[in-house]
Amino acid sequence: MSTAMSINRPEPFNAEKKILPYDNGIDIKDTLKALEAGKYIIIVAFYSDGLFLLNKLKMHLQRSMPNATFQEQREYRDAFHKLSNHVLIEIENHKLTVKKAPVIGWLEKLYPETSSFILTFAQVQGLNSAWQWYTNGIPNPVLRNKIHPYYGTYFPTRFDHLILFDNWLKRYDGPKKSAIDVGIGCGVLSFQLVKHGFQKVFGTDTNPNAIVGLNELMGTTKLARKIEVDFGHLFGKWTKQTELIVFNPPWLPKSHELNRMDEAMYYTEDLFTEFFKGAQQHLLPNGSLVVLFSNLGQITNECNTHPIAKELAEGGRFQLEKCLKRPVKIASDKTKRDQHWRATEEVELWVLKHK
Repeated sequence: MSTAMSINRPEPFNAEKKILPYDNGIDIKDTLKALEAGKYIIIVAFYSDGLFLLNKLKMHLQRSMPNATFQEQREYRDAFHKLSNHVLIEIENHKLTVKKAPVIGWLEKLYPETSSFILTFAQVQGLNSAWQWYTNGIPNPVLRNKIHPYYGTYFPTRFDHLILFDNWLKRYDGPKKSAIDVGIGCGVLSFQLVKHGFQKVFGTDTNPNAIVGLNELMGTTKLARKIEVDFGHLFGKWTKQTELIVFNPPWLPKSHELNRMDEAMYYTEDLFTEFFKGAQQHLLPNGSLVVLFSNLGQITNECNTHPIAKELAEGGRFQLEKCLKRPVKIASDKTKRDQHWRATEEVELWVLKHK
């Protein structure tokens, strides 16, 4: 593991800027106007005051912004993200200073060098949710045990592509000496590989939180002897060829600057070219390359070119053995966003071989 690796975490707010207090006795309209004017607001009484303010901010933006198409929803989320980052909350002795606040273990775990600082309320919400997922675990239909994702690590909330991969693994009759999991994340694909009998899995990720979280999770268990991880781009330090390479890349092309979590959702222009070039070098002559993808980019008009189809047509490196598809379950009726495109969304499992 690189000694230069450092955990991604929310950066404390620079408290030198002027901050206005907010509690439930202050007029909400004046507070929303202050946010839109670029002012910073700090929650000073109850944790619920922050929840109330952000909910009112959402309602305010929904009245003024269209929120129907995929692009409009992204613009709405960007506007909310910008303004909500002006709502702050204070931490002292690794605890929130307001009343009736949740206990969040990340405040001590991620900030051992300082016990008192300020974060945005939205960041604290994210830390709180991540702490619940980490401590309680998240069930996954393709694994026997829950996953416990480390803070800042992408984990699946929809499972159709994992079920597709699990069904393929059940029928896989090739050698199971080793595999490479590119972009290991919280480790689900690697855990599936081990469950189906692979002796050794080599995983990589450019997110240090994924590497730290997996090493902590596996510890000295038997799993740690079967899965080895490296902080690195694409194939990282792994140089030996393997009989199976699996890759669950981002499903949408980049359209804005990416943070670490975005990198799990949006791909850069050169990602697939680099990946297929590396895969050609790392895959044994009779090995299989499995890429999990979706038609989401096409049905939301985010892109016209399917990167895997483009590689097969132009790359000259691989040929298609099979492409399996599975319809995606329509989002919950409880969602307030129009997701009409979900009716035609499919996840895809592409199996490629050397030409």
